[in-house]
Amino acid sequence: MAENRIQGEGDYISARRYDKEQHEFAKKGPVKRKAREAEQALDGPEGAELERARRETGARGSTR
Repeated sequence: MAENRIQGEGDYISARRYDKEQHEFAKKGPVKRKAREAEQALDGPEGAELERARRETGARGSTR
């Protein structure tokens, strides 16, 4: 089967690879450690900058 190789926002190959890697990380990766690191970053000196970036991009999640 020929792969559709549209690049840019329609890069299907990269999108599938990213999706697969995200699922693998959620199943086998150091999720708890990364969550702790994120919490420490939010509580640390870069917290205000991270919160501003979250608001500007419209990211959803805990508002702490």
